[in-house]
Amino acid sequence: MTTNQQATVPTLTVEPFTVAVSDADLADLRDRLDRTRFAPAAPGDDWAYGTPVSYLRDAVRAWREFDWRAVERRINAVPHFMTEIEGQPIHFIHVRSPHPEATPLLLAHTYPGSSVDYLGLIDRLVDPVAHGGRPEDAFDVVVPDAPGFGWSGPVTEAGWPTARIARVYDTLMRGLGYGSYGVHGSDHGAMVARELGLLEPEGFLGLHVLQLFSFPSGDPSEFERLEPQDYAGLEHMRWFQSVGGYNTMNASRPQTIGAALSDSPVGLLAYSELFESFGNGTSLVPLDTILTEASVAWFANAAATMARTYYDDARVKAEPQVNHARTGVSVFADDFQTIRTFAERDNDNIVQWTHHERGGHFAALEVPELVATDLATFFRN
Repeated sequence: MTTNQQATVPTLTVEPFTVAVSDADLADLRDRLDRTRFAPAAPGDDWAYGTPVSYLRDAVRAWREFDWRAVERRINAVPHFMTEIEGQPIHFIHVRSPHPEATPLLLAHTYPGSSVDYLGLIDRLVDPVAHGGRPEDAFDVVVPDAPGFGWSGPVTEAGWPTARIARVYDTLMRGLGYGSYGVHGSDHGAMVARELGLLEPEGFLGLHVLQLFSFPSGDPSEFERLEPQDYAGLEHMRWFQSVGGYNTMNASRPQTIGAALSDSPVGLLAYSELFESFGNGTSLVPLDTILTEASVAWFANAAATMARTYYDDARVKAEPQVNHARTGVSVFADDFQTIRTFAERDNDNIVQWTHHERGGHFAALEVPELVATDLATFFRN
């Protein structure tokens, strides 16, 4: 494997961490939910205008009855840690496999998610034998919260684009003693994973992602190589752009929307409509899982700093680069449809490409068994 830099072994101070929300914060959330003032319903009260009031009323009712303490116990059932890298607090989950030859794997989460994206996947990866798999498919798993997400906050310094997050993740893995490792990511995590591919540090085993965000360059010859299913992918891209206004808001006025999301839990829940696939009816993410994700962002007061990642990325001035690292892609039926012609232009070492007929943008939350199988196949080879 060719590498772009020599690995160094940083010294990290790592401390155990426990997620512990105070009773006062729980009472404050319930009080705010009790005093919710809903917006007037749009005509039809469906998803055409955004998150409908009828959906929010049901979700708020469920959130009032939500057993956060049970969720907190589930979160704390895996080992959590805190460290500091480049002056930034970094929270991460670290679970070592009982199988001694396990492959080190970093899992990079989504927006608007956090490390809890992977709670339902970790055991399948760490102990595949317990799930009918093979010991050689086991992983040591590290799941960080990106700076400004989850418990990796607060972020007080400007300039945390995905390329910098990738470097911090490499520092984290080296500091934990891993001389080689791979990465898996979806959404924001897929972009961080590709940045690690561009970095391609010594011992890097490759990146597996659910999306490669490659788009038409304007060259007519690219369209000559498209397959019939690729045109459906182009239509999905157009639809996604038509409902993805949060991209523009986060990339231009993150503190403006952050003020609203930090003061209103219902606003935060509505802004998390990506978990519902913008209401197109395909999402398999249960409401309890959405409430878990929203609760983490609420209790950590992370909404504004999560949004600022888009702002930082939008201001990066860099020439397009080709990723040469070993790459695997899983394309799920109801997700962004990565188009291979464009993806291979930007990533010239794609060695695994898998289509799934079930699952969407948050496949680790929807169909974790399929994600685990793809990861085992990719890193086994």
